[in-house]
Amino acid sequence: MSQRWVTLTTADGPMECYEASPGSDSGGDPRGAVIVIQEAFGVNDHIQDVTRRAAAAGYLAVAPAIFHRAGGGTAPYDDFSQVMPLFEGLSDDGLLVDVDATIAHLGALGFGPERIGIVGFCMGGRVTFLVAARRALGAAVGFYGGGIASSGFLPFPALIDESATLQTPWLGLFGDLDQSIPVEGVEELRVALAGAPVATEIVRYADAGPRTTRPRQGTPGPGRSTGSPGTSPEGTFPESLPAARYGSAPRPRDWARGAAGWGTVGGAVRRRASR
Repeated sequence: MSQRWVTLTTADGPMECYEASPGSDSGGDPRGAVIVIQEAFGVNDHIQDVTRRAAAAGYLAVAPAIFHRAGGGTAPYDDFSQVMPLFEGLSDDGLLVDVDATIAHLGALGFGPERIGIVGFCMGGRVTFLVAARRALGAAVGFYGGGIASSGFLPFPALIDESATLQTPWLGLFGDLDQSIPVEGVEELRVALAGAPVATEIVRYADAGPRTTRPRQGTPGPGRSTGSPGTSPEGTFPESLPAARYGSAPRPRDWARGAAGWGTVGGAVRRRASR
């Protein structure tokens, strides 16, 4: 595996990206490319680790540092007062500028949009929905993405009204114990996605809270891909990219491959609008 920081040019100035590649010892070319969108804390050690795990699974993975307008950097998980200043100058249009620059970078490396997936966590989960609504990629997966069904504490509008015009297959994973994302809102989103022209899926985990994909927070557990909540031991959320047990719930990596038509899963997972 190889890893590096690269600097991309955007309309809003230079943007650093953390990039991890399977490397020459992987036995072949990358299966595809994955854009990893950070939480509200920046491209920190955890996000870099997720990016490396995507590379270990055979993908070229890139995590754009979208806080470049405010000077960049990260914030600790336990001090939210350091988080909000990082959002200075950031808007949905700016997020799309950054994602577009990342897509262009991957395109220059030989990956067309259909070979690019996007995964995001917390605010990054919302970004995956934004991108799915306004860009056509292979697949998108959002973990505990708040601010989709209704506006959250960050300065961005709700996106649920764009459900019927999604351009990219989208999988959303939510924890019922996440107080910032009410279950009612998740179910409203499920209903709205019934009219989407692409494959969509929502999975709820009954005993999971937010941000529990971070390291050392237990072992991922089984869940169900229907409208009924799944279960996840010790309150943990399932991992995003490495192998894990999901019961009958779609593993995000496999779901994305199938929805994107990358040939490793027999067809896309169809959207489910009812419990």
